[in-house]
Amino acid sequence: MTEPMTAPTLNPPVVKETSAQRMERLKRQKNPWEAFDEVREFARQGRSSVVPEWASAYFKWWGIYTQGDGAGVTGGKGGEGKMTDYFMMRIGVPNGILDARQLRTIADLTRQHARNLADITVRQNIQMHWLTIESLPEIVDALNRVGLSPKGACGDVSRNVTGCPLAGIAADEIADASPLALGLAHMLTANPEFYNLPRKFKVSIAGCQHWCTYPEINEIGLTAIERKSGGGVEVGYSIRVGGGLSNQPHLGVRLNVFLRPDQVLPVVHAVTELFRDQEVLRESRERARLKYLFLREGWDGERFLAEVEARLGYRLDPAVEERLPEDIFRDHVGIHRQKQEGLSYVGASVLRGRLSGDQLMAVAGLSEKFGTGDVRLTVMQNLLLINIPNAKANELARELEAIDLRVEGSNFWRGAIACTGTEFCKLAITETKGFTRWLVEEMEQRIPQFDQQLKLNVTGCPNSCGQHWIADIGIEGKKIKHQGKMVDAYYFCLGGAVGLHQRTARPVGYRCAATEVPEAMERLLRQYLAGRDDGENLRSYFARHSDAELRDQLAGTVFEPVARDVSPGHVPYAAD
Repeated sequence: MTEPMTAPTLNPPVVKETSAQRMERLKRQKNPWEAFDEVREFARQGRSSVVPEWASAYFKWWGIYTQGDGAGVTGGKGGEGKMTDYFMMRIGVPNGILDARQLRTIADLTRQHARNLADITVRQNIQMHWLTIESLPEIVDALNRVGLSPKGACGDVSRNVTGCPLAGIAADEIADASPLALGLAHMLTANPEFYNLPRKFKVSIAGCQHWCTYPEINEIGLTAIERKSGGGVEVGYSIRVGGGLSNQPHLGVRLNVFLRPDQVLPVVHAVTELFRDQEVLRESRERARLKYLFLREGWDGERFLAEVEARLGYRLDPAVEERLPEDIFRDHVGIHRQKQEGLSYVGASVLRGRLSGDQLMAVAGLSEKFGTGDVRLTVMQNLLLINIPNAKANELARELEAIDLRVEGSNFWRGAIACTGTEFCKLAITETKGFTRWLVEEMEQRIPQFDQQLKLNVTGCPNSCGQHWIADIGIEGKKIKHQGKMVDAYYFCLGGAVGLHQRTARPVGYRCAATEVPEAMERLLRQYLAGRDDGENLRSYFARHSDAELRDQLAGTVFEPVARDVSPGHVPYAAD
């Protein structure tokens, strides 16, 4: 009897994980904050023992990334440059508050392990580069001993909580919000409730009138405000949600609430829970930020507030009118009087945020010699020394100038911001740190008489780690063929602003080789100086000119628009 034939068994096709699926699986499997002993074992066994899951994911929860080889994205394949055996570490500094002992520790570590090189970031952190796997436990332990940590400075978690660096000392502040900033950092950082968020989550809080933390571009931006109450004045906070830049900028949405100080932590906790629980944001790494509830999912401020109040279990008071700041720099550079009688703070502009360990050590010493040993970092990559007797402030300024930290810098020097670039970032397109210093020096020579505040932001790829979307002049890294070879180039975006005149910068269709950027900027700014109306600032000048007019001013002739290449979706490690 013939046996019946059976159909062959077909193996189901192998479906490759997406990057989002892989990251979600890894996060479900392990809370990296609870697994640092694995890093200690890697340090004992050497660089070759580091497993891919740590190299590509888990290290980030400890503020650590693998370092690129200097060629950026074009030096590798698959949309990512080659990694080296070295690491970068970002140290969290809540509210930018440091003391001399902490700064001296960072300086020591920078000199011992990071080739004497450190960067202040746009979130009041300090980054070190050139770290070996063997050095990582030693660095983390040394930071812990002085009350610092890299935990939460990277990864799908709440990042460093930023705050006004003049908290408690600004003569015109509405409130000292630093206790709330530190409380928020304590609540969010290394909290197992929030180790697995869909993506990075940025929180800022400021009690000053200048909004120097850029609340407009944070997931949560809190700003102090006053309302009349019982014949007096009550201080509380406005809240904005869903801000962010990257390749699709979105300025935060103000919710219709007035928060009492005792409501700030519960509300932030509720918003963080809301973000954590949005499964739709876990489907794509490129659309995982809180802003995509507004950009793609149809949310508005009313729905967002209703969701938050449902989690709180009570209604919040309605918002009151607020006054938006007009200031452009928000950098606190210079010598200024504090609210404390007889004392000043001295703000030094750190070009590109780049410092040596020797400079950090010198600043720690100067903070003790002239003041109380207190230092503050700013989101414009600068630093302040506070509690300086008025009579000693000018002498301190001279000593800072002697170590190349300018207290009286040009508008080009003061306004320049730069991301990490190809020097260390595997996904950057252009070199930025050296370029920015050269660009500033060129502009100081070309237009020494330039008299306007200017935010000049340089970012090495479309993802806006250098925040070019909120700059007067924002330039975005590209590659073009120039004189027969591929070279660094920059695409111009003009007229970005925050505060009273908030808007994202306009891509005006002009791109040129990096070596031609100073000439293009000179043409544009000379046209402004010659053609501005009485009292007209640069932002207003850009606003009354079309893209075509600005593009032609940059080019010096009629220029056909060039499309801005969209981001491939990758987010560089340097995105703070």
